[in-house]
Amino acid sequence: MHRIVGVKPGSVAFRHGLVEGDAVLSMGGEPLLDEIDYQALSFPGRVEMELQRTDGRRETVVLIKEEGEPLGLRFDQSMALSPRTCRNKCVFCFIDQMPPGLRESLYVKDDDWRYSLMMGNFVTLTNVSEEEFGRILRRRASPLYVSVHTTDSALRCRMMNNRFAGDLMTRLTRLRDAGIRFHCQIVVCPGCNDGEVLLKTLGELRSLAPAALSAALVPVGLTRWRQGLAELRPFDKAGARELLEGIAAFQEECRRGLGTTFAFPSDEFFCLADRPIPPEDWYEGYPQIENGVGLLRLLESQMEEAREMEEEGREGKTPLEPYTASRTLLIATGVSAAPHLERLTRRFAPPGLTVKVRAVVNHFFGETVTVAGLLTGGDLLEQLPRQLLEEIGADTLLLPGCMLRHEGDRFLDDMTLEEFTRRFPLPVKIVGPSGQDLYDALRGR
Repeated sequence: MHRIVGVKPGSVAFRHGLVEGDAVLSMGGEPLLDEIDYQALSFPGRVEMELQRTDGRRETVVLIKEEGEPLGLRFDQSMALSPRTCRNKCVFCFIDQMPPGLRESLYVKDDDWRYSLMMGNFVTLTNVSEEEFGRILRRRASPLYVSVHTTDSALRCRMMNNRFAGDLMTRLTRLRDAGIRFHCQIVVCPGCNDGEVLLKTLGELRSLAPAALSAALVPVGLTRWRQGLAELRPFDKAGARELLEGIAAFQEECRRGLGTTFAFPSDEFFCLADRPIPPEDWYEGYPQIENGVGLLRLLESQMEEAREMEEEGREGKTPLEPYTASRTLLIATGVSAAPHLERLTRRFAPPGLTVKVRAVVNHFFGETVTVAGLLTGGDLLEQLPRQLLEEIGADTLLLPGCMLRHEGDRFLDDMTLEEFTRRFPLPVKIVGPSGQDLYDALRGR
């Protein structure tokens, strides 16, 4: 039973007489477990709902509406999705490599297909019972985002330290047969699931197309906090190049046979290999952007669009005059993205502006962690001392917003943005994730 705590005025539910305090017992003859059931069962144009009214009476109401039209109901916490946690102990798990003493939320390992459907989180499907998997099939939960890593049953069990991890291809085939589509993720570990094993995995996933939509390849991330964990090694330049070259023929086959590249290495592979980022159309609409596939290309494309819009006088933004006084901005970022940002700022900085890009080494997690989003306030303060700032002549620091948690107020080491700005000798500006944000920041907007 789920209690209604709000009815939107003028909505379908409002027009059919539902009120705050009513409770929903079932929809379409089925009990409601959670938000997933509610969304699926409220989608048709005719919805039969069994209610318990505020006076205790039971009543069946039939709601007639447009297919897909929201009912306009808000429920109590009984409808909320409490995240299901991971039952694996993957050899590459980043959370297992976190130092102690950080905020609790950073240690939560979610592995919940419902969040995969609603938010695009990647899930292994190892903690999904047969009954629950049947619900996925009935609800046509599509698209899902599946952490594959390998289709070799024995190897997947070993990599995940879970004896139930080996039936993945069976389940993916059942998803395909039910008309459910899915994106795949492969965390590639050198000497483990790369090379011929990777090609076999990609080939078996391709056999499930068009249900299998894409596969993102992400290099394993290793921190300095791996005491007692399985021995793994990171990718280096040669290894990254070998991977890119090793899948090139497979990608070409997919383009010819499926009309899609299908296997998309993350930006980090191109940065490690010192290879150019592919053109925008290669990314096919960026279906794997959350895996870092195409972030750098998207940033550049958005900056190009921002410049075109400014030159045409759109968005109410008139072209700015060149800086009348010498000005120097400092951008701090991770080691991977620094060369790309240097190139972008040379292209898009307005006349009169000097931009210095500083690659900050990650001492907190270890030097093999090179992405900007895992840098800490402590590393920034340590590697951007006053003497360096004076030598550069910088007057403002730009930081990418990905260094802060979702609320925008705290770094991974729990240093608050307020503390950082108080201790840092220059004004600090946080830049949003889009190319428009960076383009505007270079112009003092």
